[in-house]
Amino acid sequence: MVLYFNNLSDFVIVLRKIKTMKKIGILHGQENTFPNAFVERVNSKNIPGIVAEAVSIDKVMQAVPSDYTVIIDRISQDVPFYRGFLKNAAIGGTAVINNPFWWSADEKFFNNALAEHVGVPVPKSVLLPSRDMPNDTNENSFRNLKYPLDWEAIFNYTGFPAYMKPFDGGGWKHVYKLESSDDFFNKFQETGQVVMMLQEEIVFDAYFRCYCLGGKYVLVMPYEPRNAPHLRYVVEGYQPNPELLKKVEDYCLRLNRALGYDFNTVEFAVRDGVPYAIDFCNPAPDADVHSVGEENFEWVVEHAALLAIERAQAAKPGQMNLTWGTFIRHAVDGLPANGEVKKAPAKKAAAPKVEAPAAAEVANTAATPEAAPAAEEPAPAKAPKKVASKAKKA
Repeated sequence: MVLYFNNLSDFVIVLRKIKTMKKIGILHGQENTFPNAFVERVNSKNIPGIVAEAVSIDKVMQAVPSDYTVIIDRISQDVPFYRGFLKNAAIGGTAVINNPFWWSADEKFFNNALAEHVGVPVPKSVLLPSRDMPNDTNENSFRNLKYPLDWEAIFNYTGFPAYMKPFDGGGWKHVYKLESSDDFFNKFQETGQVVMMLQEEIVFDAYFRCYCLGGKYVLVMPYEPRNAPHLRYVVEGYQPNPELLKKVEDYCLRLNRALGYDFNTVEFAVRDGVPYAIDFCNPAPDADVHSVGEENFEWVVEHAALLAIERAQAAKPGQMNLTWGTFIRHAVDGLPANGEVKKAPAKKAAAPKVEAPAAAEVANTAATPEAAPAAEEPAPAKAPKKVASKAKKA
């Protein structure tokens, strides 16, 4: 397309608009339906000064800002070059969804530990060293590891049946269902250098998968993980209890606000009315229309567009515009992981200091038939109020 201008002033006006335009980019790999629909949805809203497109990279120079105000990351977990690009972009002020620094540090076993601190039920889980030694290590590299491990205590803790899966993996890769300790040791031989976790089985009577965007938008979807992938969102005849749905939504928000993910899914297995968070480290979750279905696809496209526009409008040039979870922010503020501060015991009020009366006053009082008024008792000291974290939601 060629643009023609009648005069220089018109050209300058257009140039200024281009320079002040906020670009929203989506970084993606092999998927097609969600990225294309996302770009179209943002642009269809015709927000002044905002445009969306697929990210385009021709060079990455250190400390040089990118051209994008917001980038939604759908692929850096598989392409390390992209993760490096996103970190550099974040330093320059790009609001990256999700935070590439936190995504690099996060893993599933830690997620379970954090969930307990924020009051979300999770299956009992144990971290296991890899079956084979990592490259460039030998037996001296493991001097701090007892051998054998206390397998009896581990198996008593999780029980059987149990699941074994990578402590930081995803996509249902290397997941084993184990019926006994013998079954465990047989399957453990197959895991090589992958660090695994052993997890209690939750025999569920209901299962949900939830999208959570921006720490505020939640879609709770009935889900059947035992079905074929294209049928997992097809759950007929199930009418969830409204109170259960409210609890699932609450737990979903707690987890994502603690972790700091802007775009994530959380899976819950419900046992005896209690939702257990099973899998909630999915920063590039499935959003393909052919698997999630038209209704769910429409929801995630719309709310991803809303989130990206909100972040573009709120972005401040020249500073970090990333989301950090309450886990990190509470640590900076010196608070526990759940953000709560224990009440300090109330101090007893000191008795009022009474000065001895002068001799003349004593004499006058003794000569007067009326009794002196009693001193007012001091008001009881108030216990300090419970202190909440001052960290604001990003």
